[in-house]
Amino acid sequence: QVQLVESGGRWVQAGDSLRLACVLSGRIFTDYDMAWFRQAPGQERIFIAAISRGGGIIDYADSLKGRFTISRDNAENTMSLQMNSLEPEDTALYYCAADRNAWDRRKLRSYDYWGQGTQVTVSS
Repeated sequence: QVQLVESGGRWVQAGDSLRLACVLSGRIFTDYDMAWFRQAPGQERIFIAAISRGGGIIDYADSLKGRFTISRDNAENTMSLQMNSLEPEDTALYYCAADRNAWDRRKLRSYDYWGQGTQVTVSS
């Protein structure tokens, strides 16, 4: 059974940076495509970034490209999201997701496994 645990979310001020982490346990990390999504209050969960099993394919939501960087450390079973120049609009619950073969890495339904989320709050 795959378990995903996110960490690193907290309250920050606009312009700050933050690094989120997601640890996968229960299965072999390198068997899974990984992704980050976020959900603001009253809004749908949306795609942020995805990284393939070997790390060779990376995709970002167009609106976030340049500020956010996704990475994975296969030796530590960990995926990370470096977020820079944070804005109040980045306030959301951030989720990591995993799937053995994410057929459309930007779609929620491509992922079978989800974490519980970590809250990021950005004040102006």
